[in-house]
Amino acid sequence: MASISPEEAKKKILRFCAYQERCHQEVKQKLYELGLYAAEADELMVYLITEGFLNEERFARVFAGGKFRMKQWGRMKITRELESRNLSPRCIRLGLQEIDEDDYRKTLNGLIERKYSQVSADNDFVRRDKLARYAIQKGYEPDLVWQTIRELLPSRKRK
Repeated sequence: MASISPEEAKKKILRFCAYQERCHQEVKQKLYELGLYAAEADELMVYLITEGFLNEERFARVFAGGKFRMKQWGRMKITRELESRNLSPRCIRLGLQEIDEDDYRKTLNGLIERKYSQVSADNDFVRRDKLARYAIQKGYEPDLVWQTIRELLPSRKRK
């Protein structure tokens, strides 16, 4: 892409940041795509941060809450995604605080219950394994997943 003036880039990046919350990495990448040099991009980043257009804590909170509510991701998947965007451990912790513990457990229960009717298996062990793998790939903690499966689907003891 052809390089544009810093003033034009500033207008574009202000719209880009106002549209939705962004992390520093996304904005910096966009500035480079617009053809700005590193010094110009850094200068614009400082402006965006001081004027409140960019805030990684706010981004982490919005991202974590949104991915949990809309896509029903678990904490582990949200954490991995935020780490891939180079957010600090502190920002990630703050973002995860947006997830209410009761809602988290209810969501996990709902996921497992819905998936139960879709999973076909010859025996309970295979079915439980498929349910657990599904919930774990959605980012829920393995210990919590297995605990939930045991509560929802108590195993039948043989005599």
